[in-house]
This record gives sequence, structure tokens and C-alpha cells, in this order.
Amino acid sequence: MFYQSLLARAIRGACVLGALGAPLAAQADFVDDSHLKLDLRNYYLHRNFTESGAPESRIGNWSQGFDLQFASGYTDTPIQFGLDLNAQFAYVMDSQGNDGSLPLDSDGEAVDNYSRAGATLKMKYSKTELKVGDMRPQLPIAFHDPSRQLDTIYQGAVVESKEIDGLTLTGGRFWSAVTRESSDHEKFYKYGSTDDLDSDGLDFAGATYDITRSLQASYFHAVMNDIYRQQYLGLVHRADLGNGYGLRTDVRWFDNEEQGDALNGEIDNRALSTGIALTKGGHKVSLVYQRMYGESMFPTPNGYIPQFYLLNWANQPFMRPKERSVGIGYAYDFADLGIPGLTFNTRYIRGTDIDLGATTGSENERDIAVRYVLQDGALKGLAFEWKNYHVQQHNFGSDFVENRLITSYTWNFW
Repeated sequence: MFYQSLLARAIRGACVLGALGAPLAAQADFVDDSHLKLDLRNYYLHRNFTESGAPESRIGNWSQGFDLQFASGYTDTPIQFGLDLNAQFAYVMDSQGNDGSLPLDSDGEAVDNYSRAGATLKMKYSKTELKVGDMRPQLPIAFHDPSRQLDTIYQGAVVESKEIDGLTLTGGRFWSAVTRESSDHEKFYKYGSTDDLDSDGLDFAGATYDITRSLQASYFHAVMNDIYRQQYLGLVHRADLGNGYGLRTDVRWFDNEEQGDALNGEIDNRALSTGIALTKGGHKVSLVYQRMYGESMFPTPNGYIPQFYLLNWANQPFMRPKERSVGIGYAYDFADLGIPGLTFNTRYIRGTDIDLGATTGSENERDIAVRYVLQDGALKGLAFEWKNYHVQQHNFGSDFVENRLITSYTWNFW
């Protein structure tokens, strides 16, 4: 297409002209290894509260999102440089109530549209890389949130080193995040508190080491300054059981407590999350046991940024004080039946012994997800997904049924 070619030439030309002042000969890899893509997502969410007396019986929204991402290669210089750019925009076609997915205006209504944009400077020497700017981390102490229309974007400085085979060292600071329900970067504060109790930043350091080809260990230490300190220890083991069977075992431990001036008060939480997953062909069966220790809920950042390293994190987080939860899941890839691109998964989680002060609570959740991705033709890669959640909470919260319909497509310019 002519306009695609024109856009490609324009961006490549801008990269060549402005690529950090490096000589033209050093810019070849910066340009030739670059990528530009546009993620399109049509997102519909509808939550229906099933018990009488709920303040709003139905909430939800329908929106169309655009996520443009440019990733450069690196200059061919002793210290290599690169530059990533991103721009996100969402148009809200319909909204009812506040489901925590969209920014709200001064009247408490969902905005008509919202957007964000940013950049990331990359520098690399040998097998060590420094990034400064916008990021979408997948770390035990900071994880982006792709579960709603626009993704969570962190801003900070992160260095990652792989100089020693099998060992990855990571460290840095995140000083703000723009969450799924905002257009603006905000300082961090603990979810459930207010933005007048914010932190100067989230500092962290960690290591992941491949002890053997099948056993990996991780340790991370993080401090949300003047709010909480968090330590994480994780082990994962993968085993080939023969006859096409595979087994993955996860053991994850968090230790959380208040830090510094303790702006959000005392934090007393420890969390154990363990799971096994058995696979054969297109089948996968999983079992998870998770337990919260201490008097506090597991601390997470503002904007309800998820903690996916808790294996029972689902529509509900199953991380309330003293909560014990068991989850069982099943997934199937229909490629084994000659239908590539079609997948199905479901799980059921039961949480008990929740400390509500004067009494205890419990909750359960059943999830179903069906996804199909076109495998060929002009719209190859076009994906359709249906998610259904049934949540029941006892002595707290509200029961509801939620449906999400998601259509997504990635347009790769080059």
C-alpha cells in the first residue's frame, strides 16, 4: 500500500536524521533492525450483579483502542544506542457505571476518549542493557496490566545484565505509572489509599539463575519508598515425564512489610503461591494452592496494577488477609484436532478463611475463555476472544457475572 510505504520511509528517514548524532555508517542496524506495529483492540465488558440490593445492577463499557509501537535496532558503535516510541489512544463508544477500566471526568462519567505517548532510550554494551523511559515490565515486583483496553505503562530506568551464562541480573527504579484507568503518569502509592500518600519511587534489584536446564531460581528485593518493602523468592522446575507428558512446578514466596515513614500504616503480609501443571498434547491440567499470612492484604500499586506472580490472581485477586485458596484449571489447544488457532481454558478458584475482623469470609470464581485466531488469508492474525466470569463472595463484596468480548489485530508495518 502506498501510504504504508510512505509512512515507513518517513519514520526511517527521521531515524536516520536524528539517531543520536551517530555517523551514518553506524546507523544501519538502528534502522534496518527497527520494527513498527499497530495493535488494534475492540473491547466490550459487561458486568451484571446477580444479587438484589446492589447499588448498580449493571456496569461496563465498549471501546476501540490503538497501540502504536516503534522499536529501533541499535547503532553499530562501542556503546550501542536505540530508541523506542509508543502512542496509545482509545475511543469510548459506550459506558455505564464505573468498572475501573476507564478514566473518569469531573462528573464521575467515563471520558469520550483518552491517550498517552512516550519514548524509551536504550543503551547496550556487551550483554548489558540500560533502558530509560516507558516500559512494560514482567517482573515479580512490577508487572504491566494488559487486561483492559490500554496497557499499563511504567516510567523509569532499568538495567539488565546477562554477562554470565544462565544468570540474569536486573535492577533499577520506576518513578511513575500510567494505569488502565488514566491518561497521566502518577507517582506510586498503595492501592486502597490516596494519592496524597505517594512514594518517590519503586527501587528494585533481583537475579534469576538457571541452576540446571530444568530448574530456575529467582530472588527480587523491592522498596516502594516510605510505603512497603517486598522480597520475592521463586523456584520453577520443568520435567519431561515421557510418553509426551510434561510437568511444571512453581513455588513462589513473597514477604511484605511497611518501609520508611510507612505512609500507609503497618503492612503485615506474607504470601505462598504454589502450582503444578501437567501437559500432554493439546491438554493442560493445573492445580494451585495459595495462602496469605499476616494481618494485611497483599500490597499492590495504585491503579489496581495486578500481581500475576500470584498464581490464583484472576478476576478477583484472592489475596485478602489470611485467605487460603485452591484453584484447578483445564486448557485445550484444538490444533491437535486439526483446528489450529482455537483454544479453550477454564478454571475454578475457591478462597476461604478471609479475615474480616469480627467474622470470616469466602469467595469463589469460575472462568471460561475461548479464543480463535485466523491462520491465513488477508486477515491472518485477527483474533476473537470471549471471556466469562462468575464471582460469588460471602460476607463481603457482591456476586456478579461478567462477559468480555475482545477482537484484536496487529498490523506490522515492517
